[in-house]
Amino acid sequence: MKKIIIILGVLAMGAATLFWLMPDPVAVEVAQVTVGELQVTVDEDGETRAHDRFVVSAPVAGRVARIDLHEGDPIKKGQVVAVLWPLPLSARERVEQLARISAAEAQLREARERVRHHQTSYEQTRRESQRMQKLAAAGLVSQQEAEQAGVAETTSANELEAARFRVRSAEADLIAARAALLALNASPESSAQVRIRSPATGRVLRIPEKSERVVEAGTALITLGDPRRIEIVIDLLSTDAVKVKPGMPMLIEGWGGSTPLRSRVRVVEPYAFTKVSALGVEEQRVNVIGDFLDAPGALGDGYRVEARIVIWSDENVLKVPVSALFREGENWAVFVVEAGRARRREITIGQRNAFQARVLQGLQEGESVIRYPSNDISDGTRVGG
Repeated sequence: MKKIIIILGVLAMGAATLFWLMPDPVAVEVAQVTVGELQVTVDEDGETRAHDRFVVSAPVAGRVARIDLHEGDPIKKGQVVAVLWPLPLSARERVEQLARISAAEAQLREARERVRHHQTSYEQTRRESQRMQKLAAAGLVSQQEAEQAGVAETTSANELEAARFRVRSAEADLIAARAALLALNASPESSAQVRIRSPATGRVLRIPEKSERVVEAGTALITLGDPRRIEIVIDLLSTDAVKVKPGMPMLIEGWGGSTPLRSRVRVVEPYAFTKVSALGVEEQRVNVIGDFLDAPGALGDGYRVEARIVIWSDENVLKVPVSALFREGENWAVFVVEAGRARRREITIGQRNAFQARVLQGLQEGESVIRYPSNDISDGTRVGG
C-alpha cells in the first residue's frame, strides 16, 4: 500500500511539473461561422448633379449687361436671363454663324429622331414587361426574369425622357444661334440687343460672372436646372465598372442624413476617361449614373455622396469573417478552435466583401474560427480567449 502511495505521489509530481513546464495558451480572438445576408458592393465617392442642366452661353461676341439674377432664383421657360449688345461680325464670322445655325438645325432634327427611336423602344419594352408579368403570374417564367423586364422598361422610359430633354436643349441652341443673326447687320453705333432667354423652367444653379463685360461667342453666362430632379454620378475604375449593370441597387451614404438613401443604376457610360489620382497615378475611369428611389431631401447640384453599388447579394449564405482567412498555397484556410486547440483547415470560398466571405466547403454553421491568426499559431497550438 505504501508503495502504491509513493508511485501515485511521483506521478502527481510529474504531472504537476509537466503542467508547469507547458506553455500558456495563446490568446486569440474568435468568431462564429454564421448564416445570413451577404452583399458584395463596389464603393466609391460621387456627387449629385441636376438631371437636366442647361448652360446658357453668349451666341455671339459682344457686351453683356450685368446679370441681376442670383443662384437659386426660380426661372420660367422663355424668361430673359441676359441681354447682349453684339459686336459687328467680320465676313468670316458671318459664315461661321450661319454654319452654326445650320448645325443647330441638324442637331434638332437628330434629337427629334432619337425621341421617335426611344419612343418605339419604350413601347416594345413595356409590352415585353407586361407579357413577362403575365407569364410570371402563371408560373411559366421566374420572378427574376419578370423583374429584369420591369427594369428594362424603367430604363427605356428614362432614356425616352432624357431624349425629350435633349430636344428642348437643341431647340434652345437653335434659338440662340438664330438670335445671333442680329449681329450680322450690327454696327458700332447700333443699339440692337440680343435677349437671351431660358430654354426651360427651373432654377439658377450658377452664374460665373454677374458684372457687365465683353464676352466671346460661346462664353457661359448662366447655368440652369431643376434641383428637384437630380441624379448621382460616380466615377469608377474601369476594372470595377465592368461589374456594374443597369438596374443594380445603389445605397447612398455619407450625404448628411442618418439613414442611407436607396437608388438604382440607370446607365454605365460606354466610354472611359483618364483621371490622375491623389498619388499621381493615371487611372481609367467610367461614369456610372444612378437615379434616386428615395427622396433626396436637401441634396442639391454638386453635393458629395458615398455610393455602394450592390453587384451581388444573397440572404441565406454560410459566411466567415475575412479576417480569419489566410493562404495555404493556392487555397484558402482557417484555424478552427477544437477542444481548446487550433486546427488548420482548408476551405473553399465564393463571393466576398471587405468583411465577410461566402463559405462553399469546409466549415459548418456554429464553428469557431480564429481571427487575425499570428505566426505563433500552428496546427495543434493551445489557444484561449
